[in-house]
Amino acid sequence: MEIATKQLRIQSGRIISQVNNGQETTITYRGKVCAKITSFDNKQSTNFDEADNELFGMWKDRKDMENVEKYVRNMGRGRKLC
Repeated sequence: MEIATKQLRIQSGRIISQVNNGQETTITYRGKVCAKITSFDNKQSTNFDEADNELFGMWKDRKDMENVEKYVRNMGRGRKLC
């Protein structure tokens, strides 16, 4: 099934139930394909390994993010202006 982003926004519950029933859905934005929604159970491999996915751990070498909780708390403090 192919739907526009507006349909996804308006009828998301119906579309998700169709995806859960095994139907793949292609999302278009201004007539161009931008995404595909598939049921998680339909995936051939459900084991996500950090080595297989470049997005996992993309900032793992950053020294300022070793303590994520501290980093996030510092973000909430705001920036000091001169």
